[in-house]
Amino acid sequence: MSVDGLEIRRERITSVRAAGLISALNAELTARYPEEGANHFRLDPDEVEEDRGAFLVAYAHGMPVGCGAIRRLDAKTAEVKRMYVEPAARGYGIGRAVLGALEMQARRLKVDTLVLETGNRQPEALGLYESAGFVRIPAFGEYTRSPLSVCMEKHI
Repeated sequence: MSVDGLEIRRERITSVRAAGLISALNAELTARYPEEGANHFRLDPDEVEEDRGAFLVAYAHGMPVGCGAIRRLDAKTAEVKRMYVEPAARGYGIGRAVLGALEMQARRLKVDTLVLETGNRQPEALGLYESAGFVRIPAFGEYTRSPLSVCMEKHI
């Protein structure tokens, strides 16, 4: 597999393809973080509507292999959510491509800061975000009481 021919497009979070990716992501996170209250799965469909955010699906050779979303938190800030790449498709730059496409969506929304939360048991995610220019920040919002959360931000 390669990122040649990778297509990233906006999709409804309620689509069958999105639901499959989100289900796989939730299963992986539940396995990594079995503790009660450790996972923050909430992302409402209206939060990724055209004027508030975006939900993107990455396709390789016509097959959905990854996803990611942003939701506006306020006039200047959006949060990256639901980043996921199928295990067989990892290591080919798909996560980086989805993250780049989400940054473009953030610019379209005219926000200047992206924030995110990931877990401390996801070294591959931490590496991706750090290499993309995100820096660690104090926990925010629903993550303030989560000892397993790592929060980050990037000014775009």
